Amino acid sequence: MPYEPVLLARINKPDSGRLEGYRADGGYATVERVLKEKKPADVIAQVKDSGLRGRGGAGFPCGLKWTFLPKDHPGPIYLCVNADESEPCTYNNRILMEKDPHQVLEGIMLACYAIKSQKAFFYVRYEYGDAFRSLESAVNEMYAAGLLGKNILGSGFDLDIVLHRGAGAYICGEETGLIESLEGKRAWPRIKPPFPAIEGAFRKPTIVNNVETLACVTQIMTRGIDWFKSLGVPPDPKNPRDAGSYGPKLYTIAGHVEKPCCVELPMGVTVRDLVEKHGGGVWKGRKAKSVNPGGLSMGYVRCDAKLKDSDLTEYDIPLDFNGPGKVGCLGLGTAAVTVIDDQTSMIDVLHNTCQFFAHESCGQCTPCREGTGWMLKITDRLRRGLGRKEDLDILIDVGDRIGIMPGTTICGLADGAGWPVKTAIRKFRDEFEAAIKSGAKSKYAKSLAVAAH
Repeated sequence: MPYEPVLLARINKPDSGRLEGYRADGGYATVERVLKEKKPADVIAQVKDSGLRGRGGAGFPCGLKWTFLPKDHPGPIYLCVNADESEPCTYNNRILMEKDPHQVLEGIMLACYAIKSQKAFFYVRYEYGDAFRSLESAVNEMYAAGLLGKNILGSGFDLDIVLHRGAGAYICGEETGLIESLEGKRAWPRIKPPFPAIEGAFRKPTIVNNVETLACVTQIMTRGIDWFKSLGVPPDPKNPRDAGSYGPKLYTIAGHVEKPCCVELPMGVTVRDLVEKHGGGVWKGRKAKSVNPGGLSMGYVRCDAKLKDSDLTEYDIPLDFNGPGKVGCLGLGTAAVTVIDDQTSMIDVLHNTCQFFAHESCGQCTPCREGTGWMLKITDRLRRGLGRKEDLDILIDVGDRIGIMPGTTICGLADGAGWPVKTAIRKFRDEFEAAIKSGAKSKYAKSLAVAAH
């Protein structure tokens, strides 16, 4: 039986972004019921028990994060909505903001009620002009209808939502970098602890949640825990640290596919099914060589590499919070799947990746600032046919030594920069070594040389 979308159920309706249309489909009935019938602690308990994990990349349990706020704090307490969707090929938040903003805004209301916050800062990526205008219109409608401001729906609950356009930087997606930017400063991530739940925006307790996460809060409070847990993948009994991968997920498909799209499916769909059934397959009749399973920072899978003790390949891994990690990737990330066909040079792919991270490093931490720069220089040498065999080991060594995990940087951008380098070279070393041996320029470098003439 085909899955029926919930998060994307309304996006094709002509009035999907309007308050009138949202209310006609039952919108804001949930928040009205919750304000009348439930205490803030009840909302936290329901979200926690649902097993909802953050959809922004790290997959941290949402309800558990809410419990980290100080008990009986006099306030103010803030909610920051992270809509700085800057991971390459990721656009699931954008679709929600543009096409169904009220679903997200209702989730914000529910989250603010739960954490006793009277102000939410909605931090939107600067490049998302249409999304910002859609949200601005929706927020204005809510104020006019008495759904924001003082004494909402006669409940005694007060809430203001402040829209804030970001500064056009990838680092603003890191929650403390976002907070620094929100405060009008350079978006340099903060040393932790203290974590934002203790000392966040304007030095007050702050929860930072992703757009898709908050849309899921709306659905959990509307449909219940049993519905949410009926979708996705339960915890692995062999892994005591696995919290499960429950609920629906928005997957974006991009790169060398016939039909780039955003699709909603239960957590755990395989890469192969996602690409072949929902993305229309690899373009131009070609085959999939590699796939980036969740944004550039997650690394690469090799589609013809056999899985241990199985006839399946890495192309068949499930896209839940655990699947990509089993083949050496950093995790599920944003679930932005980017396909690379069998006629594309992995040297070009890796150079492009390193170019992105070197450009987006904020420069605060020396290992990240210098490491991303050196990885770019070395991959540039490789694509111009001037690489050495030892360059491959140097790249892997740099990738292993930068980031939070080896304990050398403040935020995880360096981990995200190193992971695609390590996975690309370890999984496609034969291709890199052959290119070095031949001394030939990569296809893209050749095309640049031709264009220059």
